[in-house]
Amino acid sequence: MWKALHQLARPERLYQFSGRLVPWFAIAGLAALLLGWVWGFGFAPADYQQGDSFRIMYIHVPAAMWSMGIYASMAIAAFIGLVWQMKMADLISAAMAPVGAVFTFIALVTGSAWGKPMWGTWWIWDARLTSELVLLFLYMGVIALYHAFDDRRTAGRAAGILILVGVVNLPIIHFSVQWWNTLHQGSSGILQQAIAPVMRTPLRWSILGYLLLFVTLTLMRLRNLILLTERHRPWAIDVAKRGEQA
Repeated sequence: MWKALHQLARPERLYQFSGRLVPWFAIAGLAALLLGWVWGFGFAPADYQQGDSFRIMYIHVPAAMWSMGIYASMAIAAFIGLVWQMKMADLISAAMAPVGAVFTFIALVTGSAWGKPMWGTWWIWDARLTSELVLLFLYMGVIALYHAFDDRRTAGRAAGILILVGVVNLPIIHFSVQWWNTLHQGSSGILQQAIAPVMRTPLRWSILGYLLLFVTLTLMRLRNLILLTERHRPWAIDVAKRGEQA
């Protein structure tokens, strides 16, 4: 198993493997998102309290969930990169970071839009919202560190340390509604019995769609980063030439 993983971690092998996966994840992600959004926005009944404004959850909830999930995945990759000195692990973290930042931004914007009719204000320094904003700053800091050093190994090490330090923010986001008095609704039960199946099922499809979209974008970015890092290698030069000819 470890031998297979080390073989896959070779830049050329990982580049080719990622290229084969991208179309499948892209098609599946698009299908899941379309199903979830068409079902949720077009056919799910209005909520008896929130009316049609609840439908924003099909955009907000998956973005908020995976903003944390992506950061946790980055932390695993960063740990592997720091402990086992695997260059590809650093590149995977670098590929994930902008995607996670976009998901976090979407979660904050849609959360503010949802909060306006519910709370009467676009923003409040609620524990959940504030900790989610901190997560966005962490993503931005990681991205900045990856571009702050010319040496990729130094950049990966600095960003990896920040990622691992920032992990402490994840339980704060998750448990903030339990630890403090907040206006934000609790996260427990939203995928279980808290909402009707006709509303819950399209939400699950949307969450799956966001996950597949994240994987697709990460693989695409990873391929670009591999080519950039390995641009002086013969195989990367051949790939660039084929791309120019196409």
